[in-house]
Amino acid sequence: MGEDKERVLKIVKDNGVQFVALQFVDIFGIAKNCEIPAKRLEEVIDNGLWFDGSSIEGFMRIHESDMYLKPDLSTFAVIPFADEKVARIICDVYTDEKHRFEGDPRYVLQKALKKAEEAGFAYKVGPELEFFFFKDPQCDCNGNGGLKPTPEVHDRAGYFDLSPMDLATSAKRAIVIGLEAMGLEVEMHHHEVAPGQHEIDFKYGDALKIADQVITYKNTLKMISRKHGLFASFMPKPIFGINGSGMHVHQSLWKSGKNAFYDGSDKYKLSATAKSFIAGQLAHAQEFSAVTAPTVNSYKRLVPGYEAPAYICWARTNRSALIRVPRCQEGRESGTRIELRCPDPSCNPYLALSVMLYAGLDGVKNNLTPPEPVEEDVYHFDDKKLKEHYINTLPGSLGEASKNLSESKLMREALGEHVFGKLLEAQKQQWDDFRLRVTPWEIDTYLPVY
Repeated sequence: MGEDKERVLKIVKDNGVQFVALQFVDIFGIAKNCEIPAKRLEEVIDNGLWFDGSSIEGFMRIHESDMYLKPDLSTFAVIPFADEKVARIICDVYTDEKHRFEGDPRYVLQKALKKAEEAGFAYKVGPELEFFFFKDPQCDCNGNGGLKPTPEVHDRAGYFDLSPMDLATSAKRAIVIGLEAMGLEVEMHHHEVAPGQHEIDFKYGDALKIADQVITYKNTLKMISRKHGLFASFMPKPIFGINGSGMHVHQSLWKSGKNAFYDGSDKYKLSATAKSFIAGQLAHAQEFSAVTAPTVNSYKRLVPGYEAPAYICWARTNRSALIRVPRCQEGRESGTRIELRCPDPSCNPYLALSVMLYAGLDGVKNNLTPPEPVEEDVYHFDDKKLKEHYINTLPGSLGEASKNLSESKLMREALGEHVFGKLLEAQKQQWDDFRLRVTPWEIDTYLPVY
């Protein structure tokens, strides 16, 4: 702590930092923030910062609202694109000076990683977040200051297209520079399949660090894109009839400094541990779907076609499968991994990684065996063929997903009682708000006829 403290205070002084943003997330993964003058940083490092948690989604009730932020100095970064000299630190949330808050999503993941450590494993992940650029709604509003019913994408380019088809090349370059200044190691950026859709990939690593980086990635991307006259959205399915945005997560377990998923004698180069991990995630996919795909809109992405998984199976090259096994390059055994394709970027990364890890570890603990891989396009299977291959489907709606979550003992353990209850309560309200609302589609379809 002492060395970290001196290092951070020196960076603040040398860079003329004026403010420090203390950040954490609510149960939906929405970043929360308060800023202190830089001259108060040493005091906050030593003593923490009290705040009112009663207005944060999924946190405390009015009569027990006092909460406490403790900065994690390993997350310190100077924000290079802010108008003033500002730095950022991600914080852990406490109920008092000594006790962690059970509802802090970061703590949920830290506990899950502790469980993996007790089993002898470290969990490494690499999420790939897709997003859309739209024309800035501030310049294109409906008269009430909001978005038009169908937001307008900024270009008509497709997969791996380049400038001038990809009209956001300059914006993405600026975002990459900003992300790297914030500590992310960017591997590449490119245009995705749908018009206006993009992806910027950053380096695989330890799960807690990567979850922090997902939050940094989303906030950085939104802030810099606005400077380029664009509105960035991680909404899973913003436009009907084209691909939605996923957050495919590459995963592996490591043991004693080696990739525990690798077995050179296996056809897929996968160890028994890897296959049991796959089996665990397949077995619990219907239960954790409400966490990895947590919105009403998420289930408009998880439909056949559009490269989004709807069927619970695994394969090597088949992108219609829920879990894909990317090819392992000869001589690079450390790259052995599996890719879970159902999460989307609206999820809380701390909670999503927690339930994914719990599901996989349950498979390892119980020596589960996955069904045979399915290398055919599952989208074209009829009910009979799905039954022959023992292929189930993901939930078709948030209501169904929340019900599955509510009945899962493993997910209750993974999330903890506080987050489990608050998340279900919030999702029930979200689902009720949606199902009771009369939509423009209903007016267009039924009003002229009946």
